[in-house]
Amino acid sequence: MRADYTTVKNYGESELIIQKSRFLTYVKRVETEEEAHDFIQEIKKRHHNANHNCSAYMIGEHDSIQKANDDGEPTGTAGVPMLEVLKKQGLKDTVVVVTRYFGGIKLGGGGLIRAYGRATTEGIAATGTVDRKLHSLMKVTIDYTWLGKVENAVRQSTYPLKEISYDDGVNLFMHVPVAEVNAFTSWMTELTNGQAAIVSTASEFLEFDS
Repeated sequence: MRADYTTVKNYGESELIIQKSRFLTYVKRVETEEEAHDFIQEIKKRHHNANHNCSAYMIGEHDSIQKANDDGEPTGTAGVPMLEVLKKQGLKDTVVVVTRYFGGIKLGGGGLIRAYGRATTEGIAATGTVDRKLHSLMKVTIDYTWLGKVENAVRQSTYPLKEISYDDGVNLFMHVPVAEVNAFTSWMTELTNGQAAIVSTASEFLEFDS
């Protein structure tokens, strides 16, 4: 499974006026190239009368899928600077579309590069980013006599308690960063005098605001 990474929140948008041109930025988290294409087409349909709907996306654990599209702007002045913002911020699984309504004043090559870069940066800021960190979902099974002590210790710890279930014993499910599984197991073993059954049941990503 992939390591920890940074991406955008689900969806966001922003608007920027530069020399009377409107730059509308749309940002979305996607996991496949098909999802990125669908989102780009959705924005193009919404703004079918715009002068340009430029786009860029970066997808995959190792950024194996990277695309930039100038959509009629001079080559290298729109999609590439948008993609460079994604790279600079280290964002994975992200697609950005910047729609431009021309305001009658030409910006020139340098002006366009700065405008599309700024529009992308502001769109990402408006959307917000998250750090997705891989955790193990740990199941700790104890006798009912240990419940008070263990639950109190867990709730005071940094490990998020997902749920508690009750059957022949008590099962506590906690999210533990993968790098801390051994330390967590040792702590729980010591806390219960070795009377807890501790297993990892799954791997899940948790999200934290960047």
